[in-house]
Amino acid sequence: MEKLEKNLQYTFKDKSLLANALSHSSYANESGEGISSNERLEFLGDSVLSLVVSDYLYKHYDTPEGELTKLRAALVCEASLYDFAKQLELSEFILLGKGERNYKGGERPSILADAFEAVLAAIYLDGGIEPARKLVLRFVKEDLLHTEKISFKDYKTKLQEVIQKNPEEKLEYVLIKESGPDHDKEFTVEIRLNSNVIGSGVGRSKKSAEQAAACEALQLMGL
Repeated sequence: MEKLEKNLQYTFKDKSLLANALSHSSYANESGEGISSNERLEFLGDSVLSLVVSDYLYKHYDTPEGELTKLRAALVCEASLYDFAKQLELSEFILLGKGERNYKGGERPSILADAFEAVLAAIYLDGGIEPARKLVLRFVKEDLLHTEKISFKDYKTKLQEVIQKNPEEKLEYVLIKESGPDHDKEFTVEIRLNSNVIGSGVGRSKKSAEQAAACEALQLMGL
C-alpha cells in the first residue's frame, strides 16, 4: 500500500477503497469472502476521467467541439490508460485470480487500463475531485505534447491551399498576446489576409493557436 501510495503521490484515509480498486473480478470470484471487484469503481472512474480531461481541454484549447472530442478520445483510450498504469507500476499490485495470474493478466492492457480508472475513482471518493484531477493531469499534460500533433486536423495547410489560388493574396500569422507562467502559457494568434484579420485562435502553444485561428478562418469562409 505504501509503495503504491508513493507512486500515486496520494495517501488514502480509507485504505479499503484502494484495496477494492485493485481487486480484479477473477480475484473477487475466487476469494469467496464477500470481496467486491473493482468494476463499480471502474465505472465511476471512467466518468471522473472524462470530466477532468474535458474540463482541462475546454479551458486550455480554443478549438471546435469536434476536435476537442477527438483529442479527448485520444487521451482516454485504452492505450493511454495502459501507459499511465504502467508508469504507476499497477501490475505489481493488482489482485488477480489464479487463472489470470497464470496467463499474466497483470500485463494485459485492458486489465491495467480498468485498474487505473478504478484507482482514480477510489482517490475521488477518498479525497474529492482535486487529488483525482492532480493524478490525471500529471499524465495528460505530458501526453498532450505528443497527442495534439496527430489529433488536430492541419487547418493551416488547408487554408494555405485556399489562399494559393489567388497568388496576389498575402497570408500572415501574428502573435498578439502571450500570458501565464512559463509552465502554463497561453498564446493568442491572429491570421491576417492582406492586413485584414480573418481569424483568431488561442492555444497552449503557438502552433496550436495558429491551428485554431486557421480553423476559425476556414469556418468564416464556409469551408
